[in-house]
Amino acid sequence: MDTRVPKKEWSVPIRVNHWAMMISIFILIPTGFYIAAPFTVSAGETIDKFLMGNIRYIHILFGTILSFIFIWRVYLAFFSRFHADWKDFFAWTDIKNTIKQVKFYALISKEPSEHTHLYGPLQSLAYGGLMLMLLLIVVTGLCLMGANYHTGIISFVYPLVKPFQNLVGGLAVVRWIHHIMTWLFILFIVVHIYMAFWYDAVFTEGTVSSMISGRLFKRSE
Repeated sequence: MDTRVPKKEWSVPIRVNHWAMMISIFILIPTGFYIAAPFTVSAGETIDKFLMGNIRYIHILFGTILSFIFIWRVYLAFFSRFHADWKDFFAWTDIKNTIKQVKFYALISKEPSEHTHLYGPLQSLAYGGLMLMLLLIVVTGLCLMGANYHTGIISFVYPLVKPFQNLVGGLAVVRWIHHIMTWLFILFIVVHIYMAFWYDAVFTEGTVSSMISGRLFKRSE
């Protein structure tokens, strides 16, 4: 008989951070595409239209929220009471274990990799890449925002990120990087959702629901 034992896998802050990040990204992607290339206008008199202004407001609002979510996630990586897990982002450095996981996912081997960290080897590589993507999209977003607004908090933040803007060659390149990061986020989301359901179907441990309940259901020894 297959006996399962619930095991706490994700803390409340990690789960809240995950879903807050998801909501922010799902709002930022369509609003960003609209700002880049408006594909519709609202009906009525021109003087009454402020659709682009409203879309920009929503995009900037959730971009700011995403910035704080990113800072919060970095904090949790070092100071979480449940998982001080910055080391988990480097699980991929165990090359032998990483190769084993690649073979397992490629259906070359039936033996899964050892799960010695919070993340598996390929998970750690993917989430480490996600953190880098978040950093780039936040920094480029702040550059684009700072170039248009010169008061408020952004007036203090913009001088901190402007050296990056100068380093890459100006706002046009910053916008291009911001756009490329958006498409990489879309790719990550598709792969992430697929792999979460695939892993759940293969191991039947409640992987998908664990990001709600915080618990996986492991086979008892």
